[in-house]
Amino acid sequence: MLRDLNSQGLNVSEISRQTGYDRKTVKKYLDLTTVPQAQKRQRKASKLDPYKPYIHEKLNSGPYTASRLFREIKDQGFDGGYTIVKDYVRDVRPKQAVPAVLRYETKPGVQSQVDWAEMASIEVEEKTLRIYCFNMILGYSRMRYIEFTLSMDTATLIQCHINAFQYFGGCTQEILYDNMKQVVIKRALKASNSQWNSQFEDFFKHYGFIPRLCRPYRPQTKGKIENTVGYVKRDLFLGIDFVSMNDLNEQAMKWLERVNSTVHGTTHEIPLERFKIEELVPLNQHPYRMIRKEKRKVSRDCYVSYLGNKYSVPYRFAGRNSEIHVDGGKLQVYIDNEQVCKHEIIPGNSRVVRNKEHFAGLLSEILKQNSQCRKTPQIPISMSDVEVEKRSLDVYDAFCEEGSA
Repeated sequence: MLRDLNSQGLNVSEISRQTGYDRKTVKKYLDLTTVPQAQKRQRKASKLDPYKPYIHEKLNSGPYTASRLFREIKDQGFDGGYTIVKDYVRDVRPKQAVPAVLRYETKPGVQSQVDWAEMASIEVEEKTLRIYCFNMILGYSRMRYIEFTLSMDTATLIQCHINAFQYFGGCTQEILYDNMKQVVIKRALKASNSQWNSQFEDFFKHYGFIPRLCRPYRPQTKGKIENTVGYVKRDLFLGIDFVSMNDLNEQAMKWLERVNSTVHGTTHEIPLERFKIEELVPLNQHPYRMIRKEKRKVSRDCYVSYLGNKYSVPYRFAGRNSEIHVDGGKLQVYIDNEQVCKHEIIPGNSRVVRNKEHFAGLLSEILKQNSQCRKTPQIPISMSDVEVEKRSLDVYDAFCEEGSA
């Protein structure tokens, strides 16, 4: 631009006034014979410079943290701050490639995935109980089923499966699990050769589905259910209010109605619409009978406890060890392999189910025992006579004579 103005006949002073540049600057560039090159500013020395070779050496040998390297070079005499080390390490750390994964999409009715999640802890009757969430998702349609429980044992897992199958109206050909002990006791290289949990093996053979085990330390193998677990925590459980487990699961069912009717983020389709072509395996005509067995001690006031509620037991068994059998909605109490009573399981907690017949005759027996205690003769206490040695009076006369002497 300066040369162009000069070629138009303007002198240095006129170009200076028109462009605003100093006269010396204008003259300098008009006298140049080549295009001016930008000069690199000389880099200022850094306190970190003497330690950079050491940092490179360490980073090439392992994924050391910036804080670790800061501590090490500080011991070597570095007197700078942590920030300059952190920024430098972030820039020069060897880049590690992120392993690529191939999304595995299943065909309708082929696979579903199952997982547990621990949600929170609650206080019931001065006892801490953990709340767990059972999650199942159908691989093709992304239809979900969840259920909150107070246990993660095999019996609970099986019952949650049964409830999920009833919710979906069938099951998939195979179900994917991680290596949970409720499913597999000892995993083999070939999944079919694994040692299955005997109770769970009886269950999956009854319904005819094939259990699959994901590879250890590969959570992306069951990414569909992993995403569901996190979504349940964020979208439902966080900040939820409930008064009982039944109330919590009722809210879960309403949540399922909503999410299964909402466009899924991966398929961009509504799960309920895709579910129409899931082609699930029909359920066995003979329902699987799931009997939960747990040990209980009958309290002195003649009750056993189950899920926070108390159920009466005939009073003659107070203090005895028992085994409760939970079959559907019924609770049976066994003592010495003999059924002594049964109850209908009630919802809620801190409730008492009392059968009057279990206490019939207890009051009269207590009164009888008290009466017997009063009639029981007391142990007689007698004092034996003190034996006194008999002496002749002559002995005392002798003592008196000695004393007077």
